[in-house]
Amino acid sequence: MVTQNTTTKDIGFTHEDFAALLDKYDYHFSPGDIVPGTVFSMEPRGALIDIGAKTAAYIPIQEMSINRVDDPDEVLQANETREFFILTDENEDGQLTLSIRRIEYMRAWERVRQLQAEDATVRSNVFATNRGGALVRIEGLRGFIPGSHISTREAKEDLVGEELPLKFLEVDEERNRLVLSHRRALVERKMNGLEVGQVVIGSVRGIKPYGAFIDIGGVSGLLHISEISHDHIDTPHSVFGVNDELKVMIIDLDAERGRISLSTKQLEPEAGDMLKNRDLVFEKAEEMAEKYRQKLLAEAEGKAAPTEEVVEDVPSASETDEPQEEVVATAQEEEEVAATATAATATEE
Repeated sequence: MVTQNTTTKDIGFTHEDFAALLDKYDYHFSPGDIVPGTVFSMEPRGALIDIGAKTAAYIPIQEMSINRVDDPDEVLQANETREFFILTDENEDGQLTLSIRRIEYMRAWERVRQLQAEDATVRSNVFATNRGGALVRIEGLRGFIPGSHISTREAKEDLVGEELPLKFLEVDEERNRLVLSHRRALVERKMNGLEVGQVVIGSVRGIKPYGAFIDIGGVSGLLHISEISHDHIDTPHSVFGVNDELKVMIIDLDAERGRISLSTKQLEPEAGDMLKNRDLVFEKAEEMAEKYRQKLLAEAEGKAAPTEEVVEDVPSASETDEPQEEVVATAQEEEEVAATATAATATEE
């Protein structure tokens, strides 16, 4: 048997050897990468971060949060380890620029997209107003509420500091647009206590060529011109004045679009009574509404509706061609919202 002796050599590994090894392997960091890093040194307007590169990376104070930061200590602490976004490639000194703000920004958009998909109602304080509407922050992102989607009797300027319930109208990260609606949130909440065929009391808050907007307990419903009377009407201005108090019947609730459609035509005992004897219409409102509900119930059950002097020949809002103008009005409104949101710079990166 032959015994083989082995000799162990003591190999030293110096800092110079380690540096040479790092030079041998190219650890490439690219803009857009998210990497772990440790706070190496706090600076007056930023911080140096060790991410494993040959030179400590730098994060300026404006990239430390999606919100305003006055001092780096508000966000980072010495020796803290967390994720960083590589914002720019190496400069002439071989130093990378990092960002936390970009990570928060991406995750905020992901969160608001999720909230929109869930049709969630969110709450936020108004921090400013402008000619087109009001500005709020959702998940750190700046959002815009068009004036046409603010349902309040207060002056727009008085909303600053007030918390509002809001629904999402548009979430578009690519175009930097986050548009919300106070009106839709209120309508949804109000709709929980409303039903088709119900008579409610409201006041005229605005008159347009296509109809009148009626305030019913803090939310607005549309009394389309075709639903005012069985008799022909040239313009709603000839029938109503702003602040007139009316009894109206709900004929449609559209929670998704935040719209309440109203009618006084269905409450007329005789065709044209809204023009000739409004008090009689309001006096008989509950009675006529009950007949309308019975008609809807009979139709739903596939039976012929009971023969009534007026109701039997009254087309519902979905059966007549005239309310198509309401759809046109909605499209115009959405175009105005989009234009206003763009002009107001609704969101910021």
